[in-house]
Amino acid sequence: MSRYRMSDGSVVDTANATAHWEEDTYFDGHNRISRATGSQWEHQKLYRSRKGRYYVEHWSQWQGSRDTAEWVSNEEAARWLLANEQEIPAELASAAEQVSE
Repeated sequence: MSRYRMSDGSVVDTANATAHWEEDTYFDGHNRISRATGSQWEHQKLYRSRKGRYYVEHWSQWQGSRDTAEWVSNEEAARWLLANEQEIPAELASAAEQVSE
């Protein structure tokens, strides 16, 4: 459970999310690489808040870095899900159609 103050002043608690999606990873021959960030050290997770808004949690394995979260649009959430090979929820189906070819 993590709490974040968002740029608009609201506070989100990951424990209250109604859904969440893990980033996909692949093995590059040496390390597990995040599809969301392209890094072995930087990671992301997508959440749907109790009010139906989407946000991405960012964290890093770099010493001294701080975990953060940011609101994302429905289109950005759909892009994140598609890039991470996740199933698209029904409420994002039209957004996924707009951002994929």
